Amino acid sequence: MMEQCRLLVICTLIFSSISFINGDTDPNDASALNGMFTSMNSPSQLTGWTSSGGDPCGQSWKGVSCSGSKVTKIKISSLGLTGSIGYSLQNLKSLTDFDVSNNNFGGTVPYNLPENVKRLNLASCNFNGPIPFSISTMKSLEELDLSHNQFNGQLGLDFSQLSSLSTMDLSGNALTGNLPTSMNSLTSLTSLNLENNQFTGTIDVLADLPLETLNVANNHFTGWVPQQLENIDLQKGGNSWSSGPAPPAPPGTPIHKKFAKKSSQSSGAGGISAGGIVGIILAVIVVLAILGFVIFKRRLRRPSRDIEKTEISKPFVVVASNDVQEPVFAELKTVHSSSSINTKSVDGVLILNIKPPPQDLRKSSAEDDFSNKPIVTKAPKPVSDNVKSFSIADLQMVTDSFSSENLIGEGSLGRVYRAHFDDGKVLAVKKLNTSVIGNRSEDFMEIVASISQLHHSNVTKLVGYCSEHGQHLLIYEFHKDGSLHDFLHLEDEYTKPLPWNTRVKIALGSARALEYLHENCSPSVVHQNFKSENILLDGELNPHLSDCGLARILPDSSQAINHNACAPEVADSGLYTLKSDVYSFGVVMLELLTGRKPFDSSRTRAEQSLVRWATPQLHDIDALTKMVDPSLEGLFPVKSLSRFADVIALCVQPEPEFRPPMSEVVESLVHLVQRANMSKRTVGNAGRESSDTTDSVN
Repeated sequence: MMEQCRLLVICTLIFSSISFINGDTDPNDASALNGMFTSMNSPSQLTGWTSSGGDPCGQSWKGVSCSGSKVTKIKISSLGLTGSIGYSLQNLKSLTDFDVSNNNFGGTVPYNLPENVKRLNLASCNFNGPIPFSISTMKSLEELDLSHNQFNGQLGLDFSQLSSLSTMDLSGNALTGNLPTSMNSLTSLTSLNLENNQFTGTIDVLADLPLETLNVANNHFTGWVPQQLENIDLQKGGNSWSSGPAPPAPPGTPIHKKFAKKSSQSSGAGGISAGGIVGIILAVIVVLAILGFVIFKRRLRRPSRDIEKTEISKPFVVVASNDVQEPVFAELKTVHSSSSINTKSVDGVLILNIKPPPQDLRKSSAEDDFSNKPIVTKAPKPVSDNVKSFSIADLQMVTDSFSSENLIGEGSLGRVYRAHFDDGKVLAVKKLNTSVIGNRSEDFMEIVASISQLHHSNVTKLVGYCSEHGQHLLIYEFHKDGSLHDFLHLEDEYTKPLPWNTRVKIALGSARALEYLHENCSPSVVHQNFKSENILLDGELNPHLSDCGLARILPDSSQAINHNACAPEVADSGLYTLKSDVYSFGVVMLELLTGRKPFDSSRTRAEQSLVRWATPQLHDIDALTKMVDPSLEGLFPVKSLSRFADVIALCVQPEPEFRPPMSEVVESLVHLVQRANMSKRTVGNAGRESSDTTDSVN
C-alpha cells in the first residue's frame, strides 16, 4: 500500500511538472505583457496580470490566449482601461488578434505594433496624433479598425504590402488630405469606412478595388464617383461631388474589367453594350472634328504655301496632334492655310495644338512630316522676389575679396565666407566649387529658383545669388553661433556645453525642418546631406538646416559611406530616399545624446562607429545613462533620456520601411518637450536633483 502511495505521489509530481513546462510563457511575450500592464496603470480589471514575472499562458490572464508558450490573442475591450498600451508590443511575434477597443487610453499609438497581427482593433480609445506608420509593415493584416478616435493629419500609410486586408474602418476621426495612391494595392479589400473625416480630392484610387461596401459620407471629396462603385453598397452624402454625368473616357482607354462585366450582364433588350457605347463616343468625336474644321476654314482666310514663323509673346508648347480643340488665334500672325492650329494658355504657357493638313501626294512625306512627340519650350521657374541678384564686384567688397579672415567654413560644395554690408547686416556667402556646377548657369538658376521657394523657420533662408563669369554663389542669412557640430565636437573656451533641454529643442527644430521638406513641399525634397555640420544655431540656439535643395549638385557620397554616417541602403546602392534622411537624423540625435562624432578613428575599433556601438545599448537604461555626453554631468531626466533613445532606435533601423516618417518623429519629440516643460527640475543619473530653469524647451 505504501508503495502504491509513493508511486501516486511521483506520478502527480511528474504530471504537474509537465503541465508547468507546457504552460511556461515565452519570456519575451511575458515581458511585453508586463510592460503593457504597467503602462495601463496596473488596472485591477485585468485579473491575473502582473507588472513583472507571471505566466500568461500557464495561468489565467484575463483576455489572453496562447498556443503553446506563445501569446496569440489579446482581447481586453470595454474595460475602462487608461494610460497607454505599452512600448514593447513588437516582441509579441505570434500575436494574431489584438483588440483593445472601447477604452480610455488617449495619447498617441506606439510606433512598434505587433507585426504579425491579422485582426487589429483600436476603435473608440481616444487615440490622437497620426496613425502609426508601422501598420504599413503588417503584411498579414486582414481586419483593421481605427474608428472613433481623434487621429489627425494625412493618411500617411503605405498600403503596398497590405494585400491581405479585407476590411478597414477609419471613420470618425479628423484625417485630412487626399487618399494615398498606394490604396490601389488593397486587392482583397471588400469593406471600407471613411465617413466623418476631412478627406479631400477624388476617390478614383478606389475604383479598381473589389469593394462590396463603401462609406465615404461627410468628407470633402470632389470629382465624380467612379462608375465601378455605383452598383455596390455605397454611402456618399455630405461631399462636394461634381454635378452632371462624368466625362467619357478618352478613345482607346481600356474599360475596367468589373465595369465591363456589369455592362455585359446588363446589356440585352433595351440595353447598350460596351462596344455600342464606344461606337457612339467615336461618332461624336468625328462629328466634332468635322465641325471644328469647318469653323476653322471660315475664320482663317490667309493663303500661304508654307508655315511661316509665328510670333508669340508667351513661352509656348508646340504639340503635333490629331485632337480637335477650340481654335483661338489671338496671338498668331500667320499659319498654314490647310493646317488647324489650336491654342490655349495654361499657367502662363501658350499651348499650340497643330493638326497637320491632308498629305499632298505630289510632295515627299518628309516635307510635311510632323513628329508625334511634343516639342516643349518652357519658361524657367521664377526666382522669389525676396531673393536678390548680386554681382561679383559687390561680393568681393563685402568679403574683402574672399579673404581667409572671412572664411567661416568649407564643405563638399565649396567655401563659406562672412560678408559685412554697409548697413551693418552680416550674411553668409557660399562660393560653389567650379567642379560642382561648371558653366551650367541654367542649372544653377533652376536650383536658385527652387531654394527661393523654401520658407520655414528652421530652414536657412536664401537671401541672394550671383552667377557671373563662370562663378556661382549663394547668399544666406548668417547664424553667428556656428554649427551644431562645432558645439558638440570642438573644444573652445567660449563654447558652453549644451543643456539637455536645449539638445531636445535642437532635435525638434531639426526634425521640423525635415518634416517640412518631406511632407509639405511638392514634390518632396530629399536633403541627402543631413548632418550636424549643416545644422546652424542662432543666438537663441534655435536650429536652421542649411544646404536644402542642393542634393542634385552634391558629389558622390563615398566619404560619408566610409564614415558610417549614412543609411545602409545608400552604402549598398548609392540611392537616397526620404527614409535615408530619417536615418541621418537618427545619427544626429545620437550625437546630441552622446557628444560623440558619427565616426571617430581615435577610439577603439568597437567604438569607432557611433551607430554600431550605441544602438545595442539604447534599450538598456543602465547602459544608456553611461552613454550620455559627459559634459552634461548627469543633469538630465531619465525618462526623457529613455524616450529620446526610443526615437533614435526607430530612426536608425537598418530596413528603411521600418523607419517612421518625420511627422511621427516630430510628434514624439513634441510630447517629450511638453513633458519637459511641465517640470522645472531634472534628475541626474546619480539620483541628485538640481534646478534647471536657465534653459527651457520652447
